[in-house]
Amino acid sequence: MFYSFKIKSVYKVLVSLVLVVALTACLFMVTNSTILASGENRKLPVYRVDTGENKVVALSFDAAWGADKTQGIIDILNKYNIKATFFLVGFWVDKYEDEVKKLAENGFDIGNHSHNHLKMSTLQAESIVEEIEYVNKKVENLTGKRPYVFRAPFGDYNNKLIENVSKLNMQAVQWSIDTLDWKGINANEILKRVKSKVSFGDIILFHNNSDHVLDALPKVIEYLIEGGYTFQTVSELVYKNGFTIDVNGVQHKQK
Repeated sequence: MFYSFKIKSVYKVLVSLVLVVALTACLFMVTNSTILASGENRKLPVYRVDTGENKVVALSFDAAWGADKTQGIIDILNKYNIKATFFLVGFWVDKYEDEVKKLAENGFDIGNHSHNHLKMSTLQAESIVEEIEYVNKKVENLTGKRPYVFRAPFGDYNNKLIENVSKLNMQAVQWSIDTLDWKGINANEILKRVKSKVSFGDIILFHNNSDHVLDALPKVIEYLIEGGYTFQTVSELVYKNGFTIDVNGVQHKQK
């Protein structure tokens, strides 16, 4: 009787373990199917562009607060004959109209960084359009040219934002290299970050009034030139039609 009871107990334990394993496997499959389905439906901005063998990058500068270093950035870029993209916030444009005109006069690309630098994913569609169109109209009035690329503040986006950017015939972009200049790190640390990450088709993020941007920018440019890189604006770099964006945010030209 004792052995019979023991065998039955072991059997029950084994059956329980099998059921637990089976349920866990089912939950894992359901969870991963949900993640996959979510990923397949998720819309992405452009983080980087597949340029094939073309060794090109784009320098970009977000401008929201302050303009003390803007002329210095212009001078450095002009020295190396490089055109870059400046993503402007609406209240920055309102305050620094002369700087906006100067950027355009020097041939730089002006992108849209929203009117009020809000978390755009929290807004309703109507407010998203208002935020973007305010900057588009203001920049067009000042420069004669409407921005084509849009970068969301804080890198914050969702499908609703991407869809509304597309409806405005614009391309949503992010960045593939954050220099972290906004953290106040020094020029050599910024250069080290770029050196460790740079690849073909990268979009490199600076800020127009960060502490060490004027020290870091020449170092980064010279390193990239020595490495055989050329430069385009973000609007030039991204494909405007006939493209796909993969799950990593890399934009590919359709063949």
